[in-house]
Amino acid sequence: MTYNIGIQVMPLSNLLDPQGKAVENGLQNLQLSTISNVRVGKYITVQVEAASEAEALATAETAAKKLLANQVMEQFHIAVI
Repeated sequence: MTYNIGIQVMPLSNLLDPQGKAVENGLQNLQLSTISNVRVGKYITVQVEAASEAEALATAETAAKKLLANQVMEQFHIAVI
């Protein structure tokens, strides 16, 4: 069976996010002062052929750990979509 998996990769909360800060400053310049604490990450979708949902999630987790996320600086969340 084919499973569609979404992988959200975000900077660790205790690390600075220069890209998020740049976006936040841009929003402030656009008079959107009610927006704060902007963090910028990435969202990756993959299709996984697997016998079960658990197997598909495990495969996606392996991909995230080995290539898609830098675990020193980023965290990730995986879900079937």
